[in-house]
Amino acid sequence: MSGILCAGNAAWDTLVRPVDEIRWGVSVWVDRIEAGLGGNGANTAYTAAKLGAPAAFWGSIGEDEAGARIVQCLHSAGVILDYVRRSALPSAATVALVGTGGKRSFLHAPGASLEAYSPPEPVPDGFSHLHVANVFSVPGLRRAAPAMLAAARSRGWTTSVDTGWDSKGEWLAVLAPCLPLADFLFVNEMEACHLTNLEDSAEAARRLLEAGAACVILKRGEAGCDVIEPGGVLRMNGLPVEVMDTTGAGDCFAGGFLAARWRGLPHSDCARFANAVGALSVTALGATAGVRSWQETSAWLRRSSPANVPPIPNH
Repeated sequence: MSGILCAGNAAWDTLVRPVDEIRWGVSVWVDRIEAGLGGNGANTAYTAAKLGAPAAFWGSIGEDEAGARIVQCLHSAGVILDYVRRSALPSAATVALVGTGGKRSFLHAPGASLEAYSPPEPVPDGFSHLHVANVFSVPGLRRAAPAMLAAARSRGWTTSVDTGWDSKGEWLAVLAPCLPLADFLFVNEMEACHLTNLEDSAEAARRLLEAGAACVILKRGEAGCDVIEPGGVLRMNGLPVEVMDTTGAGDCFAGGFLAARWRGLPHSDCARFANAVGALSVTALGATAGVRSWQETSAWLRRSSPANVPPIPNH
């Protein structure tokens, strides 16, 4: 594989913790207010690059101070920035209200993301995998994602799609055309149930496989993940950590899986490594603050795994 092209949004996040309730008309003291990189596409590209895979971000960022900070963060991880469109609109921004247990609620202004992939842009050359990070997060992706995935497939690339939350409630109407073009579909349990109108997430994931995805990776939070393929289901248990903030954990998981796959690892090792990346991500405040290098993550996974579990190849 020559590299990973991540399409999606980039944002500048402001994180407030802890926020367990909203009280109007009063001042509430909190422990921390911090800012950092956000956006599904940016988070995934950052993670894959930090883990040593050639990764590029493809999307729109504003020509403002927040945009400069986003670019600086991506550059610090080694993300390729040749395919970033700079916009006169402000950079996308998110306020993340993080509860005591790490759960969060987002207030999001899409800003420059409104211009991404509209009109449709040709898929850049020079990569071997296209990842669409949260097909619902950017208006242009809702329309252009199937054509983008088809173009990547026509070049012999592999593809992946991460679902994310659909604030417009269109769900499968947007995702369905992407499924037959996706080698990997990343989806969490709540999203899988909303996409299929089913209450059982495992059955929902199987339904998405039947709808065309070649492999469904069901993200199960602290419980780990399931890798569902036509031949069966592989369950990889999660790794216990003290949770600070779950913001961006799914993006980091996807970036970890893709980075491991770029190194040629089998799906079982990719899933186990992705679990480690996701677990470490929730130990820090911010979407990417907990992401470590390949070597550091591998070492932590070895220490955290049962003695009879072989280590991830460190290459």
